[in-house]
Amino acid sequence: MTTTNSATAPAVVSGTTQTSSSSSSSSSLGSSTGATLAGNFQTFLTLLTTQLQNQNPLDPLDTNQFTQQLVQFAGVEQQLKTNDSLSQLVTLQQTTQATQALDFVGKTAVVDGTTATMKSSSATWHLNVPSSATVNISIANSSGQTVFTGQYSAGAGSDIPFTWNGQGNDGTQWPDGKYTISATGKDASNNNVGISAQVQGTVSSVDLTQSPPLLTIDGQSYTLNQVKSVVATSSSSGS
Repeated sequence: MTTTNSATAPAVVSGTTQTSSSSSSSSSLGSSTGATLAGNFQTFLTLLTTQLQNQNPLDPLDTNQFTQQLVQFAGVEQQLKTNDSLSQLVTLQQTTQATQALDFVGKTAVVDGTTATMKSSSATWHLNVPSSATVNISIANSSGQTVFTGQYSAGAGSDIPFTWNGQGNDGTQWPDGKYTISATGKDASNNNVGISAQVQGTVSSVDLTQSPPLLTIDGQSYTLNQVKSVVATSSSSGS
């Protein structure tokens, strides 16, 4: 695809990594639920024991009824054990997600998204074009105002960079900031071609108070499942 400028290195943003409070909230909820069930379990046990101690020796508890109560007793006990196991699994999953998220801090990631930050008059998106198409590009600023439109021919590809130099169709040089791209396509038979966009940037911080954790890239928040790849930086590649 012909673009308006060459691609530049992704901008590095600043931020802080926040401490987690989601684990304590989940543990508190789990403990409250468990305490309620445990209380019901103890109440059931007390009632059953009292009933056995005070039954009429001449008219003891019916065998079938006693068996049903024992089955209920076992069911309550199993429910308690199941809830404890599920609580442990949830805690383990949250810990794993937090560890994975923290590992992204400082790395350059490619994520699904249409909003990129223009710095030094350069903003880059990566387009996924499933088949050869004529692509119509529209770029809007943070206020929603369309600042650039263009039409390009593109071959099929999963990572086609499109770099905009910040100039509008009338020659106006727009300031650095956040810009959102919209891309639509038509093939040779004039059929619609769905085009998705991705952006690339440095992960500046992780919000562990959210579940799942949120990564901050160029001031935008993304979940872990939106990360498509991690790009080696010049320092890590030794270039």
